Amino acid sequence: MRKNTKVNAAILIIGNEILSGRTQDTNTSTLATWLNSLGVKINEVRVVPDEEKKIIETLNILRKENNYVFTTGGIGPTHDDITAASVSKAFGLKYEINKEAFKILEAYYKPGEFNEGRQKMVWMPQNAKLILNPTSGAPGFYVENVFCLPGVPSILKSMIGGLKNKILGGEPILSHTISLRTVESEIANSLSKVQDANKDVEIGSYPFFHAGKLGVSIVLRSEDKSKIDICNSQILDFIKAKKIQIVDR
Repeated sequence: MRKNTKVNAAILIIGNEILSGRTQDTNTSTLATWLNSLGVKINEVRVVPDEEKKIIETLNILRKENNYVFTTGGIGPTHDDITAASVSKAFGLKYEINKEAFKILEAYYKPGEFNEGRQKMVWMPQNAKLILNPTSGAPGFYVENVFCLPGVPSILKSMIGGLKNKILGGEPILSHTISLRTVESEIANSLSKVQDANKDVEIGSYPFFHAGKLGVSIVLRSEDKSKIDICNSQILDFIKAKKIQIVDR
């Protein structure tokens, strides 16, 4: 069933703190690595402010163009946490208290601590399904193909494992890296020829600076190991002809 299936996703990062530079986004890397292992390719990543209109517009585009959308941020207890309300409006659903989430958080907090601010975290789109949170109690949620996760990296990381059975991916996306002591201009033409001859393999070149010297890492990505192997062989051929040194990183 999974064979030759192309499954894609988008990531929507919500939060003024990301756009201002106050907070560094690491959730994209976490989600992309995890989704790639399930055979889901990331089509695009967008960052939007805590503005309802912008969240709704972007979400409605992404959910129609991708098999899955993952949002991060904006589901906490403060005034600027508006993701759940925005998702409700994007789907045309009632915004209401999720009874299951209420029970979870009521049991999680000590008597008297589950105050009005914290109760904001149980307001979700009608009939949303929960994404359980083993770290801080407050669950995320999903509606159809949109999965809403918190922005705190350690909490997000602890929650995605519980979603594995909810995501139907294609073949896992494999990668192979060749690191060279060279500069991009020296290999650009040769690499273009290899890419033209191997349309089913995604080839990227990434400069690095290591031990005081410049280098380039070539990354090959495909669902098919045999195609990566062919591509790798062609690259090694031109590397040998150009007498370029392969390095360990």
